[in-house]
Amino acid sequence: MPEGGCRFSLTVRMNPHVAAAISAIDQDEWTAIRYPDAFVDPDTGELVSDAEVAEVQYTAFTGRKKAEHVTARLIVRRVRRLNAQVAAGQGELFTAWRYHPVFTDSPFEMLQAELQHRQHATIEQVIADGKSAALAHLPSGDFQANAAWLTLRAIAHNLLRAAGALAGTFHAKAMTATLRAHLIHVPARIARTARKLVLHLPKRWPWQHAFVDLFTAAHAPPAN
Repeated sequence: MPEGGCRFSLTVRMNPHVAAAISAIDQDEWTAIRYPDAFVDPDTGELVSDAEVAEVQYTAFTGRKKAEHVTARLIVRRVRRLNAQVAAGQGELFTAWRYHPVFTDSPFEMLQAELQHRQHATIEQVIADGKSAALAHLPSGDFQANAAWLTLRAIAHNLLRAAGALAGTFHAKAMTATLRAHLIHVPARIARTARKLVLHLPKRWPWQHAFVDLFTAAHAPPAN
């Protein structure tokens, strides 16, 4: 266990040292996994993706003095490169792969450690999304201001995610900037008539159905 109980899991660039370590992995050591973007061949029922995982011991920072060398696990995921230009019925001469190496000291078994690293991308996407919104105001020299912006960001993020889910499948996966443009910054005009507020929306507005679905789900039914 490292000091402080901290572990690391880092995506590494493909360089000659990493490539040499990967090439040393025996073909029998690769384990097939269910890749997130895989699809099932309707004719054969087979999973088309050919994602496989293997690991090898790797020492990083070998260009520094020996005391600074770090030896840990190099977990590698490889995905077959599919050639869309290959004619039907023509076999491939050799298999080409895309390699995604991860350097980690994770204590978990190989497939679990690899899956957990891939799941980091979800968190990183949320952080990147936040930096395009409220988190762009950080850091501030005032601790209270930092705390306020973080609180506001968390509230806005949760509300926008809920609004996107209610608006439909597309907006359920949309980024904050898209949700603001489509559902918040609505090009509408508010009018009053017969003691009622009327929202005049533009004609042929591409997001009208998503906005109506959101409004219907979030707004209370009219009083009798």
